[in-house]
Amino acid sequence: MVDNNKDDEFIGRLKPLTFIIFMVISILIARVGYLQVYDGEYYAKLADGNRIRIIPSMAPRGTFFDRNRQLLVTNRPGFTVSLLPLTEPIKDEVIVKLSELLNVPLEDIKRRIDVHYGFDPIRIKTDVTPDIVTIIEEQKSTYPGVVIEVQPIRNYILKQEAAHTFGYVSEISDEELERKKSEGYKSGDIVGKFGLERIYDKYIRGQNGGEQVEVDVAGKPVQILGKKEPIPGADLILTLDRDLQVAAEEAVDAQLAAIGAHAAAAVVMNPQTGEVLALVSRPAFDPNLFAHGISTKDWNEINENPYHPMDDKAITGEYPPGSTFKIVTGTAALAAEKVDPEELIFDGGTHWLIPKGNAGGEALGWLNFRDALAHSDNVYFYEMGNRLGVDLLEYYSRMFGLGELTGIDLPYESEGMVASKALKRKLYDDDWYLSETFDAAIGQGFNLVTPLQAAMVMGEIAAHGRRYKPHLVRQIVTQDGELIKEFQPELLSQLDVPDWVIELVQSGLHDVTKYGTAASNFIGFPYDIAGKTGTAENSQGRDHGWFVGYGPFENPTIVVSVIVEQGGYGASSAVPIGRKIMEAAFAIANDRAQYLAQKNNPQPAPPQ
Repeated sequence: MVDNNKDDEFIGRLKPLTFIIFMVISILIARVGYLQVYDGEYYAKLADGNRIRIIPSMAPRGTFFDRNRQLLVTNRPGFTVSLLPLTEPIKDEVIVKLSELLNVPLEDIKRRIDVHYGFDPIRIKTDVTPDIVTIIEEQKSTYPGVVIEVQPIRNYILKQEAAHTFGYVSEISDEELERKKSEGYKSGDIVGKFGLERIYDKYIRGQNGGEQVEVDVAGKPVQILGKKEPIPGADLILTLDRDLQVAAEEAVDAQLAAIGAHAAAAVVMNPQTGEVLALVSRPAFDPNLFAHGISTKDWNEINENPYHPMDDKAITGEYPPGSTFKIVTGTAALAAEKVDPEELIFDGGTHWLIPKGNAGGEALGWLNFRDALAHSDNVYFYEMGNRLGVDLLEYYSRMFGLGELTGIDLPYESEGMVASKALKRKLYDDDWYLSETFDAAIGQGFNLVTPLQAAMVMGEIAAHGRRYKPHLVRQIVTQDGELIKEFQPELLSQLDVPDWVIELVQSGLHDVTKYGTAASNFIGFPYDIAGKTGTAENSQGRDHGWFVGYGPFENPTIVVSVIVEQGGYGASSAVPIGRKIMEAAFAIANDRAQYLAQKNNPQPAPPQ
């Protein structure tokens, strides 16, 4: 007999369970419908994102040309080993093998992986040799996730020459990346670190391109869905003259070898425009070493050199100007009417107030202004300092632009120092003494200038008191030649002194090369020039040798400034370099003038 009560009880329990099952199924169906219909497009994009990757390609940096469109800095193709984790992290055993193959520390590779974000390649080593490329390509299964990229590698054609001006490039550091993320910089980007590469990086770095690649579940590329070509960076047309730069470097190197010195700097510029024609600093370095990742051995060799190859001594080196400063003192004394040009001052070997005299104990007798400047007489200029006082010396020094940055388009420029009571109080909390004014008047004591500043002072005299901003770039252009930016001469200031004062100083500097301290070095020189030698005392060793000059005398187009560290007397250490640079400058100018004349006025061919 069937128990109906039990059946009813079972059915009663089944109904709620059935309802619950029905509700769960209904919810699942509704959710699937919602995801497919309402959020379908969103999840389709996510699915595509799991199989589509953007692989960037680096833009070549802009090319550097000299003022005559001669090539200076360019790019060459190179192979870079990178990690590209498309679907899963790179395995530890692959990282270990890669470290051994590339001779890159394991910690360096792991650090690069840790700071990596997105799907950009993790670049491990740049500019590898073909045998490395062959090993990785032939053993792809051993190096999953390792790829070879063809990238533009910076090529500094002149190697060490003009290295401090061009600078160098390297991979962006973690600190730089934090500062520049908002500007579109990414991990692994190559950026300018020094010189023009750094100053004009935003123009010359270009815009990276890339490929949109579809990959399979193993991360292997299946097809290219889209491609954006990289846009090369803009080119720089520099003010430098490649031939003159090479000649200046050769002159410096030859003289250093001849006298056994190790460090020097030279500046060549046009005083009428501020264009820098050559810039030399010794010792130097090869920026190509940084372009593909400098080795520890090469870095140690540079870093441990006691003469500091990485310092651009032309703009960062600060030296006592020595007797080259007499240009400032003489201008100040004449303009402030502290001396009449024809007044005779007696040099008996030492000054009558403080027993300071000439180098070597010379006594030159009665001297007027031109003779005193030509022979660089200390006693005469001690008296000029005595009459002026340090406050007027400071005033005229700053009028010449000393004690401040010149504004040249290079990083890390030094501003030098101008002797003053306030400076001594700041540095030593002490009073000023007359002997220190004497020192300041002949470019010693608290006075410090860079070789570029010394060139600027001489340039102001050459340009009749006008001071132009020094610059190294004439134009920024696209690779198609379209002008982006052009740099015109920029007048910074005008010496507030009478014309006759500048003309008298010019005459005294002209006499320096005719019968003064530089005369013996310019015997037979085919051009009329002006110059000034200097010997700056150095507490760390031998004196520094200086020479500043300009020419041609009637219409100056060249100003030269040379310093030889611990070279001794300027007449024997720096002047020979200055002469060779001027010889090269005038010869180059004449050769080009003759070439252009022949090009514009070709001679008829001789009859057959």
